[in-house]
Amino acid sequence: MVLEKPRVISRAPLELNPNFSQAYSRMIANLSTERIRGVLLDIEGTTTPISFVHTTLFSYARAELKEFLTVNWNTPEVAADLAGLHAEHAADVRRNLQPPPLELATPDGVSSTIAYVNWLMDVDRKSTTLKSLQGKIWREGYLSRTLLAEMFSDVAPALRRWQKAGLSVNIFSSGSVLAQRLLFAHTQDGDLTDTIDNYFDTTIGPKTESESYQRIAQSVRLPAQEILFISDVSAELAAAKLAGMPALLCVRPGNATTEGDEPFETIRTFENLLTGPYEN
Repeated sequence: MVLEKPRVISRAPLELNPNFSQAYSRMIANLSTERIRGVLLDIEGTTTPISFVHTTLFSYARAELKEFLTVNWNTPEVAADLAGLHAEHAADVRRNLQPPPLELATPDGVSSTIAYVNWLMDVDRKSTTLKSLQGKIWREGYLSRTLLAEMFSDVAPALRRWQKAGLSVNIFSSGSVLAQRLLFAHTQDGDLTDTIDNYFDTTIGPKTESESYQRIAQSVRLPAQEILFISDVSAELAAAKLAGMPALLCVRPGNATTEGDEPFETIRTFENLLTGPYEN
């Protein structure tokens, strides 16, 4: 099977602005001795290379979409995704975004769904329904061992270190919870799901809204001030900070420069993050 190669996103490192708040910088610098009891991690560009998501996962979803829809068109779980796509398409039409036609109740239902799903992927839509459908397709790829998730080399040791230290380790991604679990269960470092306590997707709220992070803090039963959020997207970090979470910008190979209203302390590895007093 030849996978389609989508556009490659060129990303450059983001450097720390020297005018960043001194008080906030001191707080970040002393994270290893502060009362941090939980970690909340983004996936794409933070634990996992962006190229794996855009080149490998998206290409696999595109290549397998027709067969998956044809086989599973009338199943309840796919019917729920189709209903979600129909509602999202109607909203796109109202907003004059000019999506391709979507005609679910016609003989061209599968073809029009493929066209719309590909359009959503082309614009990199963080759609809960799209991510749900992708997760189901990727499940078949992981279980057949066609897919193997890539992690940055420092991620698995850090997850195990934080677990040993008794920290609550959590994931917040636009990808569905199913897709998140599959990714961490099938990595080049083995099954890492035993190091993860909770998974959150956009059903809890958008990643750029502070209320989402407040709900996550309530769900993991920790004060927001005791949960460190790490992401490669400034808008997400700003939302987490507004909710009370300390936040770090993760700069990885292949990541884009992200523009925000305020700069954030940057890290390039988890290697020496949250070490010391919390290790057993």
